[in-house]
Amino acid sequence: MLFRRNLYKKLEKALQASPVVLLTGARQTGKSTLITEVGKGKNYTYVTFDSLTKYSAAKNDPEGFIEQLAKPVILDEVQRVPEIFLPIKLDVDQNRMAGRYALTGSANPLLIPRLGDTLAGRMRILQLYPLSQGELNDIFDDFIDNIFTEKSLKISKISKDQLIKKMIVGGFPTVQNLDKEDRDYWFDDYITTILTREVKELADIEGITEFPKLLRLLATRAGGLFNIAELSRASGLVSTTLRRYIALLETVFMVNFLKPWSTNLGKRLIKSSKSYLVDTGLLSSLLGITPERLLQDPTLMGGLLENFIVTEFIKQASWSKRRVHLYHYRTNDGHEVDIIIEDQAGGIVGIEIKSADTVVSKDFKGLRHLQEMYKDRFLKGIVLYTGHEIVPFGNNLFAYPVSSLWAE
Repeated sequence: MLFRRNLYKKLEKALQASPVVLLTGARQTGKSTLITEVGKGKNYTYVTFDSLTKYSAAKNDPEGFIEQLAKPVILDEVQRVPEIFLPIKLDVDQNRMAGRYALTGSANPLLIPRLGDTLAGRMRILQLYPLSQGELNDIFDDFIDNIFTEKSLKISKISKDQLIKKMIVGGFPTVQNLDKEDRDYWFDDYITTILTREVKELADIEGITEFPKLLRLLATRAGGLFNIAELSRASGLVSTTLRRYIALLETVFMVNFLKPWSTNLGKRLIKSSKSYLVDTGLLSSLLGITPERLLQDPTLMGGLLENFIVTEFIKQASWSKRRVHLYHYRTNDGHEVDIIIEDQAGGIVGIEIKSADTVVSKDFKGLRHLQEMYKDRFLKGIVLYTGHEIVPFGNNLFAYPVSSLWAE
């Protein structure tokens, strides 16, 4: 099934403006499908470095390989052949035609020192995530754009069982119509592929067998503060090795981090990031989460829901018209807000996440603190919950159903 991706227009526009466009993201998110669809009818040559022949040719003679390619060209999985980035730079310096190179990569070049600066000023980078809930329903989900305006939000009523299914399945296109057993097999194979190919090609490491255990540990801590010392004790890995492994998982888009929001009052704020897995389907498979377990364990439900919503916001931010950054907020004296969305003008919207069907006044404690502390910047505070109504809770404070994130 071909899903309409909300990043389509942004990618199309980038190819009309920049000589090199790199579409990054985890394996199996649909990068090749999307970039081929955008390039349809524009006479792109297509080359994938998953082909052993093309891979070997580019590795053996990167300059000659790039020189003989018919342009414009789509180069798929470019992280496998980092040697081609310099020849691409040299070619682009002589031929600055927009859209000359459309690249895809399953590793973040900004986190790979030898790649990060090669095409600076010549390359536009976009990231494709697993499917958002809007994309799954053929909707352009624009919750972020709407909450920074006075536009009224719509809701679509879904049951808790339906929400649980959405979280457990996740957003990878391939798993959408698989049953639980086949999904688990798919995620097992997926993790193996990531570790034996992506991670191994990025770094020659001996501890490849430690990664599944590390991913599971990160899954159990989804939505928690990232504590390297505690994780080191739990994993049995020394902190230097652990930091390297975490950096590799971030480079291949397996984990996301929300940095702490910093202000002039930064001394009063917790400085640790919060960690999340790229997809709640992957998280559920790693932890063996079932609908029955979720209903029995409110703590498990809360962590999964937070990971689910945070990743939905990360996806929407990638195509939002309003350029925003996502953070979390926590003070040393216990005030916290799950997500802060900050726009370029410095305005902030606070988001709290509650896995409950009702919301009460005390659920706005962190948001009210944020509103008091940053009156000039605070635009709105929202508690997302599993109920079905939009309820005002004071000046610019609201409870919204989770489904409003993708309601049309």
